[in-house]
Amino acid sequence: MKSDIATVTAKGQIVIPARLRRELGIRKGTKISFRAQKNSLILEPLTEEYIRSLRGSLKGKPSILEVLLEGRRQEREL
Repeated sequence: MKSDIATVTAKGQIVIPARLRRELGIRKGTKISFRAQKNSLILEPLTEEYIRSLRGSLKGKPSILEVLLEGRRQEREL
């Protein structure tokens, strides 16, 4: 895996290397998700392909609806 380096500007900006933009389908206007994980910063482009890859990732028990309803029930009991 090849490593690319960018420098942070005084405004906190960086330039994503062209090779990575092409490889990941990042174009003008592409939203980027930033996530801190231990001592790392994870950047994920929110492209259509990435969104499609998330489909079905929340399936299973309990559903988000069940979690929300349970939370509301507990709030009413207080």
